[in-house]
Amino acid sequence: MAERAAGAPALPDDWPAAPGKCLALTGIGSFDWDLASGLMHLDGPAHQVLDLPAEEYDGRRASLMARMPSDEAARLDARVAQALKSGRDHYGVYFRIRRRDGTLRWTHSQGRVRRDAEGRPVRITGIVRDATAELADSTARIAADTGRRWQTSVAEATTAALAHARTVQDVIDVLKDVHGLELFGARSLVMGLLEPGGRIHLVAEGPQEAFVPGTRYTRVDEQYPMSEVIRTLTPRFIEGRDDFAGSYPILWPHIEPLGVEAAAYLPLIAQGRPIGAFGLLYADRTGFNSEERNLLVAIGSTIAQSVQRAVLYDQEHDLAEGLQQAMLPRRIPDVPGAQIAVRYRSARIGRDIGGDWYDVITLPGGRVGAVIGDVQGHDTDAAAVMGQLRIVLRAYAAEGHTPATVMARASGFLHELDTDRFATCLYAEADLSTGVVQVVRAGHVDPLLRDTDGSCRRIPVDGGLPLGLSAEFGRLEYPVTTLELDPGQTLLLYTDGLVEQPGSDLDDGILLLTALVRGGPRDIQHLADRLCEVVDERGGEDDVALLLLRRRGTLTPRSGGRLHQPVAQNDPEALRSVRRMVRSAVVAWGAGERADDIELVADELTTNALMHTDGGAEVTVRILAGPQRRLRVEVEDGSSALPRRREAGESGVSGRGLLLVDRLADAWGVESRGGGKCVWCEFTIPERRAASP
Repeated sequence: MAERAAGAPALPDDWPAAPGKCLALTGIGSFDWDLASGLMHLDGPAHQVLDLPAEEYDGRRASLMARMPSDEAARLDARVAQALKSGRDHYGVYFRIRRRDGTLRWTHSQGRVRRDAEGRPVRITGIVRDATAELADSTARIAADTGRRWQTSVAEATTAALAHARTVQDVIDVLKDVHGLELFGARSLVMGLLEPGGRIHLVAEGPQEAFVPGTRYTRVDEQYPMSEVIRTLTPRFIEGRDDFAGSYPILWPHIEPLGVEAAAYLPLIAQGRPIGAFGLLYADRTGFNSEERNLLVAIGSTIAQSVQRAVLYDQEHDLAEGLQQAMLPRRIPDVPGAQIAVRYRSARIGRDIGGDWYDVITLPGGRVGAVIGDVQGHDTDAAAVMGQLRIVLRAYAAEGHTPATVMARASGFLHELDTDRFATCLYAEADLSTGVVQVVRAGHVDPLLRDTDGSCRRIPVDGGLPLGLSAEFGRLEYPVTTLELDPGQTLLLYTDGLVEQPGSDLDDGILLLTALVRGGPRDIQHLADRLCEVVDERGGEDDVALLLLRRRGTLTPRSGGRLHQPVAQNDPEALRSVRRMVRSAVVAWGAGERADDIELVADELTTNALMHTDGGAEVTVRILAGPQRRLRVEVEDGSSALPRRREAGESGVSGRGLLLVDRLADAWGVESRGGGKCVWCEFTIPERRAASP
C-alpha cells in the first residue's frame, strides 16, 4: 500500500496497482534486499531510476539512504519497519532521491516481505520507479487548489477584519497589522487619501523605515505611483527593480535601500470617484500572475469601501464633536472661594458623539451653580438638544429660581421641544461663604464627596424623573437634598460613562470610582486627568463629562449654614420650593425634631408677605453663632407697613399667622430694611452630632 510523502498529492494506497491507471513512467527497476547481510541488489533499470551508476554503488542500503533527505530516509525506514513488525507481507511508499546534479526526484517503491518457516522476515524484493511524471499533474492541481484557497482566505480575512473598522485609523491599523502584511505577503504598505485641489495626503506607511522623505504630501500630477493610479484609475503592478527605477526615478533612490523588488499600487475608488491609493511593497519576488492581480484589485475595492465609510464616519464624528464642544462652556469662570475642574471625553468606540455636558454658573451672593447632565442618544441631535438644555438651565438659575424650580422648568422645556429625547441631570447650588449646598437630581447618578483626608463616599440624593419624562407624566416635583461642604472638601459630579461598563453593575462601577478618587492625586486638576486616563485605558461606548468643585479656605469651627431664596408673587411653585428648602435645611443642620414647626412658620411668614405687599419676598434660613445653637428664618419684603398680631375673625380664615409664629417660635420680631422690612423668627436647636465617616 502506498503512503503519501510530505508535499506529495493524496493518492489511494493501492494506486500503483489500480486497474486503468496510465503510468507515465521513465523506467521501472527491481531490487532484492537480503535482510541478514544487509546487501541490496539493484538491476540496471533500477540504477537508472535512482541515477546511480553501478560502479558507484557498493551494494549497501546505507549508501542509498545517504542519497535521500534525512526526513525522507527516516520516513522510509519507519514505513519498512512498520511492515516488518506488523506481519504484513507488502508495503508501498513515495520518497525523494537526490540525483547527481543535486535536484530531487520523486520515486515510488513497492516491496514484498519474504519470511522463513517460523515467520521471521529474511528478504524483501520489489520495484522502484520514477514517479515524477505521474505526480506532476496531481501536484499542479493541488497547487492550483492551494492557490485558490489562499486567495479566498486572503479576501475573506481582509473583509472580516475591515468590517470592524470604523475610523480611517482603524482601517490603517488593520492593514498595518503584522498578520495583515503576512497575509498579503508584502514587506510594507503605503496609503494616501485624495484631498481637495489634487493633493494626496500620505496617511499610512509601514514599517516606519519605509517612509520616504518629502512624500507626506504629493500631487496627482507628479511622477509617483500613487499619483499615477489616482490619475488614471488603473492599477500599477511594478514587476521588478528595473521597472521601478525606470518608471519612477525620483522615488527609486529612496525605495532601493529598503530591499523592495516589486510593488502593487491600487486606486481606491468609491462611488465612481477616486478617494486615494493603496500600495503594497514586496521583497524577494518579481511579477504578478493574473490570479494575484485579480485578487489585489478585489482587495483594493474592499479597502476603498472601508475607507469611504471610515471617512464619512470621521467627518460626522468630527462635526458632532465640534458641535458639542461649541455647546459646552468656552471657559469656566473664576469663582471666589472655589476650585473647579471640568473634563469631557468622547467615546470613539461608540457610534457617535453623545449629549453629555457640564456647566458652572455664577450666582449672586457668593453662590455658584454646578450642572452635570446627559441627553439620551449618541448623535448630532443629542448634541444639539444638549446645547439648548444647557442654555435654559443657565437662564433659569440666573433668574434666581430655586434648584427644584430650575429642574422642573428645564423638564418642561425639553418636553415641549420637537424631540423624543430625555435627559438625566444633577444641579448643585453652593453658597461658598457658608458651605451649604442644595442638590437636585433628575434620574442622574449620585455625586461623590472627597474629604480633606482623601477619603471618598457616595452622597445619596433624593431624585425625580429625568428631564422631559417628569413633564410628560406630570411629576415635576423634585426634592432638594441639602449638605454642607467644608473648606477643602470636593464635590464630584459625573455622567454614567465614567462608571458604566458592559456586563458590570452600576454600583460596582461607583465603588471602583470611589476607590480611584480616594487613591488619586490631591490636586483636582490632576485628579480629573487621572480619571480620564482610566476612561481612555478602559475604552467604552459612552461619553464622559466630569465636574469637580472644591471649596477653598481653612477649616474653622462652623457657625452654621445659610440658604437664601427669592419668591415672586403668583408663583406657587416658588412657594413650594421654599418649603422644601426649609425642610431640607433643618434636617441637614440637625434640627429635624422641629422641622414641622419651622416649615409652618416660614410658610406663614412668606404667605403673609406675598398677600399683604405689592411685590415678592426674600426668604433666608441660617444658623446663628452663639452659646446656643439657633436657627433663624427671615422673610424680607418691600413694604414698610409693619405686621401686627390680631385675633382671627369670625370666619377663622385669616388672622392666625402671627399667632402661630408667636406660639411655635422661641423668638420673633420685625426689623426695618431700607424701604421695606424683615420679619424674623428663631428656634433653639440641639448641638449637631459629629458626622460618621
